[in-house]
Amino acid sequence: MISQTQSQKQLLRLAPQQIQLMKLLQVPTAQLEQRIKEELEINPALEDTVTGEDEKFESQIEQELKADEQEKEQSEETPETTAEDIELENYLSDDDMDVPDYRTQGDDYNDDDDHKTIPAPIVRSFHEYLEQQLGLLELTDHQFSVADQIIGSIDDDGYLRRPLESIVDDLTFSQNISTNVAELEELLTVVQQFDPPGIGARNLQECLLIQLNRKDTHTPLIRLSIDIITNYFDEFTKKHYDKMARSIDISDEVLKLAIHEIVHLNPKPGSGYNENSKLDYYIIPDFIVHNNEGELLLTLNSRNAPELRISSSFKDMLRDYNKGEKKDKQQREAIQFIKQKLDAAKWFIDAIKQRQHTLMQVMRTILELQYQYLFTGDETTMRPMILKDIADRTGLDISTVSRVANSKFVQTEFGTLSLKSFFSESLSTESGEEVSTKEVKKILSDLIEAENKKKPLSDLFLMKELTNKGYNIARRTVAKYREQLNIPVARLRKEI
Repeated sequence: MISQTQSQKQLLRLAPQQIQLMKLLQVPTAQLEQRIKEELEINPALEDTVTGEDEKFESQIEQELKADEQEKEQSEETPETTAEDIELENYLSDDDMDVPDYRTQGDDYNDDDDHKTIPAPIVRSFHEYLEQQLGLLELTDHQFSVADQIIGSIDDDGYLRRPLESIVDDLTFSQNISTNVAELEELLTVVQQFDPPGIGARNLQECLLIQLNRKDTHTPLIRLSIDIITNYFDEFTKKHYDKMARSIDISDEVLKLAIHEIVHLNPKPGSGYNENSKLDYYIIPDFIVHNNEGELLLTLNSRNAPELRISSSFKDMLRDYNKGEKKDKQQREAIQFIKQKLDAAKWFIDAIKQRQHTLMQVMRTILELQYQYLFTGDETTMRPMILKDIADRTGLDISTVSRVANSKFVQTEFGTLSLKSFFSESLSTESGEEVSTKEVKKILSDLIEAENKKKPLSDLFLMKELTNKGYNIARRTVAKYREQLNIPVARLRKEI
């Protein structure tokens, strides 16, 4: 049976201004300029003071005024203004009926131009580079299409991970080209001769063999290296050097030379070229911390403090509409349009100002807690700090602090650091003192760096060393920190 009932619910709804502020907090400095440009394009009431009045919207204003005149000529009757009409005084100041400029530039920003966007160089993509080499070969149209499909299937790191059988199906269904695995194998061998060496390999073993075969194979050392990768690849990856030396019947010195030759090959032949094709990605710091005669000073990057204001064209329009005693329907619609754009502009300007305030509030608190680390650059002086610590000190919500810390960077005398790097959990020492896990990781990294590579330290020994230094830590925790530092186990760190 269908029936109607009434019920009450409490719902938490965010105002549009709050949503806009949260989105702006997440935007890093590198993307803030683009976000402001987008807002300037969609809102004619907003204006950048650097460029002056935005002439882009003059045609819109003229059209509105012409439409006004046409409406007046068509009808002498104009409805009287009702109580529901817009109060223009709310958008015009008392002095000279003028809308004040809303500037977002504060006192705590850096006005230097050291961080201007560097134009990205024009470079070919990795696959374009391979296709260019393919174009130099004398191939039939059929062979060219098949080889081009192979190149298109190669990953960015240079490996061909898609099975040849699947490429055969791709050519059949997408291009109506009939081929087979044997032909693909033949053309793949051709592609594997392209630069960079090792391209088109289907696994690491094949990649290393392609590079070794491009060298002088008449050299005994190269022949030995090929033998190791061909017949002892499993022992090589697991660093069972003693077993390899006995099986091949060579001395440790000769094996060491062959291993040295192999480890200097490129395991990802395409990665280097792709790094060059991504030069348009730059880290632009949101904050600058500099040492001024022993005192750390914090400034906000000037890109976070744009100068925005209400467009003067809209001020003139408000004056003109406000002079009229009676307003027809079209005039009221025009006023409503102006009101909406003015509200949106003010909301955006206020959001930018609130963004600046929140960014500085969070970063000042981080500076207070991590002052010693930012002063010396020594990771062992970093204090344990989590998002809740900043939230409690600033009175902000943890989610707000998280939005500020995400994708934000600070420029220091010791390099440009991510705000996320300042956050770490705590670990208790024997004296009961709380220290940052970053400090423990730094000591762990130093111990491994100073070890004898012929006899690398085990996780158990590292645990004992850290315990002797006063850190209460378990062996599994040492293994976890070692993995977070991307340091392999002792057996894989062993050298001849």
